[in-house]
Amino acid sequence: MLPVRDLIGQVDVVLLTLDSLRHDVALAALDAGETPHLAALLPGGRWEERHTPASFTYAAHHAFLSGFLPTPARPGRHPRLFAAAFEGSRSTGGLTFTFEEATLPAALAARGYRTVCVGGAGFFNGQTALGAALPALFHEAHWSPAMGVKNPGSAAVQTRVAAERLRALPEKVFLLLNVSATHTPTHFYLPGARRDSPSSQRAALRTLDAALPPLLAALQARGDTLLVVCADHGTCFGEDGYWGHRLAHPLVWTVPYAELLLRGQG
Repeated sequence: MLPVRDLIGQVDVVLLTLDSLRHDVALAALDAGETPHLAALLPGGRWEERHTPASFTYAAHHAFLSGFLPTPARPGRHPRLFAAAFEGSRSTGGLTFTFEEATLPAALAARGYRTVCVGGAGFFNGQTALGAALPALFHEAHWSPAMGVKNPGSAAVQTRVAAERLRALPEKVFLLLNVSATHTPTHFYLPGARRDSPSSQRAALRTLDAALPPLLAALQARGDTLLVVCADHGTCFGEDGYWGHRLAHPLVWTVPYAELLLRGQG
């Protein structure tokens, strides 16, 4: 586990959530060499298998932003990176960044960070009261239809906007980037496909990987970054008769995860 308690205030913090990305899809793409930029980030070159705290975007992100990131998919007591303080918590350790505020954005803002949300899925679009709830947790929030799930070029747009904000801000930054590309619909990433599938989600993941270099370059130009890359939940494509998420299926609860200290350059 990274010494997050000591890193806060010294590094940028980035949470990159690959919306709806299944663990098995992430592994297949990795093993086929289709995600070289992600592969270069992963500790040991592998995704870690974890269990998400919620089965759909809104609930999962609320949990993440209070310190409940996906839990290692193995028995045991697993200390968390971040934790909002509450009586009786048994998942904090000596390296955990524990805060009194209700959310991680509020905690980091209180410690001098500029908090930035680059949205993707509809829960970040700001177009309804519900769609504004998560963005309202941040100093600034960015979303446009070009960043949404219906644009096949969304990953490039999102990473470009995030990189622009990182280059513009002098203070330490907490960035949440919710990647929309891997969220349904994904069939249009696969020529000729008419229905979403693991293959079309894998094709969508390739576009995200290809869009990462400008974001990573912007981060490394600023210095060191505490980077968490994970799915918020998975999704079903007809397995056992299930489609979608917000349901209790292993393919929904099991997600790819990585945490690392991305070293700056220069």
